Amino acid sequence: MEILKVENLCKKYEKYTLNNVSFQLDAGYIMGFIGRNGAGKTTTLKSMLNLVHADGGQVTVLGQDFFANELSCKQKIGFMFGGINYYPKERIKNIASVVKRFYADWDAALFRDYLERFELEPDKRADQLSDGMRVKFALALALSHGARLLILDEPTSGLDPVSRDDLLGLFQELIEEGDKSILFSTHITADLEKCADFITYIKDGEIIASTEKDAFLDDYRIVSGTRERLTSGMLNLLIGCRPNALGFSAMIRKSNLAAVTQLAVAPADLDAIMIHLERK
Repeated sequence: MEILKVENLCKKYEKYTLNNVSFQLDAGYIMGFIGRNGAGKTTTLKSMLNLVHADGGQVTVLGQDFFANELSCKQKIGFMFGGINYYPKERIKNIASVVKRFYADWDAALFRDYLERFELEPDKRADQLSDGMRVKFALALALSHGARLLILDEPTSGLDPVSRDDLLGLFQELIEEGDKSILFSTHITADLEKCADFITYIKDGEIIASTEKDAFLDDYRIVSGTRERLTSGMLNLLIGCRPNALGFSAMIRKSNLAAVTQLAVAPADLDAIMIHLERK
């Protein structure tokens, strides 16, 4: 079942354009949304949710046109953006009592369960929470009203490795029943290699790939060799080529490997793919 479909989403600023962004996400999967700073990740997410007005395109959530049915669609979406701030002297339980009024299916018992799991004390004030605890609190709010789609911007930012691993485990649990999906942007690509099913890559406001994670990784290889091996014909096939003291290193599509010889070849991880694509 299709949870989310984004078609030709556009947003124009004076010096930046989000251009015909399209991708889709079925129920029961996790999609990582990646790209360098300023590529358009947050603009895409905010345009999808009508937090900034899109200049064109369509967003469909659970079969409904989001822009025509915004209030009902948002009942089934949990979203969290970076830079979380609350009234500093307000207690967690009081903040939650305000948030729950916006959701018809708010589950108080489930919220208490998440507070316990995340080791959050209801009587703590917002200014007593660390950055990592603020992220956990925002997630507890997002997960406690029957959301079918979670849209998260940098959800693991500020968390220590143990807390991040616990959070990724929670993501896996949430999609196990097959009726929920998660779309999240992150710069911590190692997190996506652990839990993502799909990768959507945005560069300069345009989607350059949206596919299964394993297929995305398998499409590229890292190659290296001596300067003598670097021919002009080979340069046309290489991505993000960079000379070094021993020769050069670059990335190449797997389909072009047969056209180069006598080079060292290694698999590419998400970090390497991003670095080389952005060098191009």
